[in-house]
Amino acid sequence: MSKQAISIDGEERMVREDTAKAYRGVRWALLSIAAFVLIMAALFFSGVFKMASDGGLDRTPADIEREAGR
Repeated sequence: MSKQAISIDGEERMVREDTAKAYRGVRWALLSIAAFVLIMAALFFSGVFKMASDGGLDRTPADIEREAGR
């Protein structure tokens, strides 16, 4: 089985190929989760700020249906 180098705390370590792939997979998974949380937080806070500035959100779907029926 081949060996690959991974960097842990600035130190290069030689590990098996499957261990290196698992290590990189965990790092990508954690980065993806962090990005998802940041995007969701940005969307949430943009809605909170919009409500704070207007006092409410735009028209609701029920309001739109009522106006279309007139």
